[in-house]
Amino acid sequence: MKKALFFILLISNSGYSQSFDPKVLEHIDEFFNDAVYYADQFITPANDAAVYQSSGVWVFSAKKNKRWSTTFGVHTNVFFVPNRDRTFILKDSDFTFLKIQGATSATIPTALGNGEQINIVDIYGIINPNYPIQTPKGINENLIVYPHLSAAVSLGSGTELIAKFAPKTKIKRGEYQVYGFGLKHNISQYIKALETKNINLAMTLSNSRENISFDFIDIQTNFGTLGINKINGNVSTWQFQTNVSKSYNNFEFMLGSIVNSSDFKYKFSGYKGTIDKVITFPGSSSQAFLNEKLKDIYKTKINTIFELSVAYRWNKVYFQSSIAFNKFVNSNFSIHYKVN
Repeated sequence: MKKALFFILLISNSGYSQSFDPKVLEHIDEFFNDAVYYADQFITPANDAAVYQSSGVWVFSAKKNKRWSTTFGVHTNVFFVPNRDRTFILKDSDFTFLKIQGATSATIPTALGNGEQINIVDIYGIINPNYPIQTPKGINENLIVYPHLSAAVSLGSGTELIAKFAPKTKIKRGEYQVYGFGLKHNISQYIKALETKNINLAMTLSNSRENISFDFIDIQTNFGTLGINKINGNVSTWQFQTNVSKSYNNFEFMLGSIVNSSDFKYKFSGYKGTIDKVITFPGSSSQAFLNEKLKDIYKTKINTIFELSVAYRWNKVYFQSSIAFNKFVNSNFSIHYKVN
């Protein structure tokens, strides 16, 4: 990429009088690369957490149900935010254009971290020194609690269609939503030795979408704002799991083994930047230009998760408690009602 980046930046306001180092125009692409690097470090831990939040309690029972048997569930999900994912170490050497004001390295909150902030400036003077970048704040919570709904309907032959939906849930400085569908099939119906011992075996394939957004930073440059005051993480997860359970009277104890593959995508959103009145960017705006650059940090992650749960039946009502664990710990408490 040519340093001049003449095909990226066209100054359209000849009356612009703010003084700045002319080298800005040769290196401004590096400024955007630094912004994308920071965005990755900030939001990726929250996306990792979102996968865990969406992975639990797809199956409330491994049993085979009769055709058209339908169950509805109301859940409260509690995610425990680990200390190791609340911060990251940022060094001047991680940047090309930017630098930490008054230091060469600092401990920075991720989206899961606290509200502490540091100032970031640049080498060439694109950022107004009177308005240094203040790093975005994290949610500053030990627990993330959100509700969601579920439903399952038996299609016959031990196969069930499962759905999960959470309305947009407000969290401090952000929002979270998950929804998806899955198919469960009972395997123990083919193994008489398991059925006679009240042992149930089922396999489930599901796909879910996790959408999260957090307040980011409205960077004030000498050309205007960039319009990146929000950052979104969009995750698509395919999940395969095996559940085995044992029934004792009105109790069902269940162990689940989960493997999922998640595609992470990112996007800046919010109001458009005022810099667009001064500089013309490919993609029509600075926000669109940065979103194109965010494609460089799209990623796919594979997780292995274990889940323990117990359900108690009282007439047509089931009370279930579960915990999923490996890298993170996620718990879920739910009430299910079986229609027939």
